[in-house]
Amino acid sequence: MKKLMNEPIAFVDQMLEGLLLAHPDQLKSVGGTNRALVRADAPVAGRVGIVTGGGSGHLPVFLGYVGRGLASGVAVGNVFSSPTVDQIVAATRGVHSGKGVLYLYGNYSGDVLNFDSAAEEVDADGIRIETVLVADDVASAPQERSATRRGVAGLFYAYKIAGAKAEAGGTLDEVKDAALKVVANCRTMGVGLTPSVLPTVGKPTFSLADDEMEIGIGIHGEPGIRKGKLLSADEIATDIVGRLVADLRLQAGEQVSVLVNGLGATPLEELYIIYRKVNQILSSLQVEIYRPYIGEFATSLEMAGCSITLLKLDGELKPLLDAPASSPFFLQV
Repeated sequence: MKKLMNEPIAFVDQMLEGLLLAHPDQLKSVGGTNRALVRADAPVAGRVGIVTGGGSGHLPVFLGYVGRGLASGVAVGNVFSSPTVDQIVAATRGVHSGKGVLYLYGNYSGDVLNFDSAAEEVDADGIRIETVLVADDVASAPQERSATRRGVAGLFYAYKIAGAKAEAGGTLDEVKDAALKVVANCRTMGVGLTPSVLPTVGKPTFSLADDEMEIGIGIHGEPGIRKGKLLSADEIATDIVGRLVADLRLQAGEQVSVLVNGLGATPLEELYIIYRKVNQILSSLQVEIYRPYIGEFATSLEMAGCSITLLKLDGELKPLLDAPASSPFFLQV
């Protein structure tokens, strides 16, 4: 294991310390812990709060999308581990301005358990909580069980859309409905080429031969739907996009935003090769691409590979996607 770190046990806390030192104009800690971060101007008067959270090791998800037009606060767990109830409660209290708080995070059992417990605790403070689980990973469950799917890179679109709605002064119910619309219209699938290495473990989370890949792999190394010989970029993109188009039931004339996301160790050059084929496929289907995003948006430490996300758009989602947003990891003007 080769990593730029000190003691493995201090990996997350030292990362957070560095983050806060680098961006004091955008982020601050609350509740006496760096594991609960909020916008530097939180709580924002008259604005619905949005709190997310999850394990470290996925930057920019989750804490990378705390900022203007995005999430309001985040609870930060250990690498690939859920945040604690206390951390979620601290983030919730830190963003609440009297308009209620939306819990918006990926569909993982540990996160669900702790966020639900936190919601019960802050209910005693009179803070109204609503929850939306992002479940965009089509490889993790069939369509008839879509509610059980994992939340992966589609989290970016959920933060962007719900955050824009909140920034515009939407009510808690309106912000929740916007997030739910993203979940209903967003699909993702990834491919892994190499494993990641947890700092405190020191060995790969799974194994792949040098000439192998795994289609449908999860961002924690969860098994995919097919392991086999490494295919070309065009073949990988064709496989994944075909599954996403079918699951979304995309039709000619519809519009989508495309996210080609690197998993931590994939050069941008390779992501643009993937996007080239995605564009060709969707153009051949007469599906229009609106606002493509290419880069690292939801990673898995140093895993090589990528994911592709499609968000089907309409007259409500497009202006919310267009709205300005800023965080230490994302800027749209």
